[in-house]
Amino acid sequence: MVWWTWICGLCLGAATLCAQPATLAERLGYSPKDRLLIINADDGGLAHAENLATLDALRRGLVGSATLMATCPWFPEIAAAAAADPRLDFGVHLVVTSEWEAMRWGPVLGRTAVPSLVDAQGYLLGSVRAVHAQAKPAEVEAECRAQIQKTLDAGVDVSHLDMHMHALALDARLFEVYVKLAREFDLPARFLPTRDELWEVQRARFAAAGILTADRLYPGAPQPGETVADTWRRVIRGLKPGVSELYIHVALDHPEMQALTGQEPMRTGWRDRAEEYRLFTTDPGLRRLLEIEGIKLIRWRDLRDLQRRERPKP
Repeated sequence: MVWWTWICGLCLGAATLCAQPATLAERLGYSPKDRLLIINADDGGLAHAENLATLDALRRGLVGSATLMATCPWFPEIAAAAAADPRLDFGVHLVVTSEWEAMRWGPVLGRTAVPSLVDAQGYLLGSVRAVHAQAKPAEVEAECRAQIQKTLDAGVDVSHLDMHMHALALDARLFEVYVKLAREFDLPARFLPTRDELWEVQRARFAAAGILTADRLYPGAPQPGETVADTWRRVIRGLKPGVSELYIHVALDHPEMQALTGQEPMRTGWRDRAEEYRLFTTDPGLRRLLEIEGIKLIRWRDLRDLQRRERPKP
């Protein structure tokens, strides 16, 4: 009797294990213990110096994916390069703000089509706070859909969605717009809520809509006294099993970027963009660290293809 009870218990345990859903890593064809990493370069199209660095980092560096800002003046240049080389992996960086003082941009749809998204000069609003205070969700949806469609129409094989300044993740109404568009275009999506309580809520919302996202996202917040290189080496050493994403900004050290960002104290200033370009493109030490740590590099396109394979057929 004891043996029978033990065998039944063993069978029940095995059935429970089999019933557990596979991890994202397993669904991608890897072990659940594997550490998979997407290195994504944001802000393609922002400037010529940004475009040159982004394309170089994709072609000969560690960067696997990048995102395009359809609202920005240098979008046509990098979109044409993306369309001409389908091996490159580009998503859409959805933009509802225009935060730099030296260079501004307006909505793809024009100021009259989305009046709640623009200031008196017709530029997109200058802060996330302003967007949350006055933007109408229907106009955000229309503008973001137009940005995705503009990128597709340029011939880019769009791999994923993410958002400029995380603006759509920080307002429940706009997050629903984000989910809707990811579902409509059948694209995986990044999110980074700044409030801890939103992580599981938003992740569950993604899962319910059949939208894939990385298990973890690392923006690269430096600790006191750290250099840019110190920060990313620490992050890479601390990666956990599953799918992680690092998002970076790359640009040439050029007067164009210096004029654009000015003495920007945040991690998006020209000095840090130039250093992240060097680090993730030509630094042999960082490449060696990834090898030592056994990190496997993947791309957003891998998640997109999995999402579309798993989507129930109509």
